[in-house]
Amino acid sequence: MEIHPALVAGACAVITGGASGIGLAAAHRFAALGLNVVIADLGADRLGQAAQSIAAVSPQGDKGVLAVPTDVSRREDVLALESRATAAYGPVAVLMNNAGIGPGSTMFAAPDNWRRILDVNLWGIINGSQIFAPNMIAAGRPALIINTGSKQGVTTPPGDPAYNLSKAGVKVFTEALQHELRNTEGCQVTAHLLIPGFVFTGLTANRERGKPAAAWTPEQTVEFMLEQLGLRTFYILCPDNDVRRALDERRMAWAIGDIIENRPPLSRWHEDYAEAFRASIADL
Repeated sequence: MEIHPALVAGACAVITGGASGIGLAAAHRFAALGLNVVIADLGADRLGQAAQSIAAVSPQGDKGVLAVPTDVSRREDVLALESRATAAYGPVAVLMNNAGIGPGSTMFAAPDNWRRILDVNLWGIINGSQIFAPNMIAAGRPALIINTGSKQGVTTPPGDPAYNLSKAGVKVFTEALQHELRNTEGCQVTAHLLIPGFVFTGLTANRERGKPAAAWTPEQTVEFMLEQLGLRTFYILCPDNDVRRALDERRMAWAIGDIIENRPPLSRWHEDYAEAFRASIADL
């Protein structure tokens, strides 16, 4: 597997939502490659335990890990995170904007519920990208910005509209970010959209009593991410143990087909079109 040139020993990787799930798995993997790792999250105990586990796989031990309490929805927190990371380890080579919440939402829920989801899931990624990217560009070295999206931000299924909106925003923002970076003269920073499949993390563990057979582990997701980063893939569309890429592609094609064919929105779940959709994937 080819390793992306930003992932070199001694470089600095910053991971938000780094105390659990995909973020922690990425922190372990980056540390094992010899990168200095900064994890940002909430909860002192969680951060401390995560930092210890990362230090255990880092060639630098405790010196290779920094844990910074951070609310990514607060711009001042993210500014402080960038300052502490660069003071400790120099220019940031990898920024993984991964922090996210999924408390659930309904269309007419209290505004505070929607606002918190959007503040963390979308504004957290905007804050991180806007604050870190200029200095990453100025460093003049290969560097990565990885933003964690969701398949729900692409096909937007019914049932959790605030979460879907936040992740759809992440997709659109990251596409615009990569366009901006690749058209900036001399820029060696690239942006990538991580689109996990069904992953057994803290967000799903509350709904499940054990890892479902259909789910990938965070570690599997990170290994796939590293492989795709080595290939310079922008849309890192992850499969899982239940859904192959071919099915994801059909679902996504059907979703954009709602516009092209002038069908009702979310027609996949509409009684007048459900059978047609099932027929469209019958050969898979």
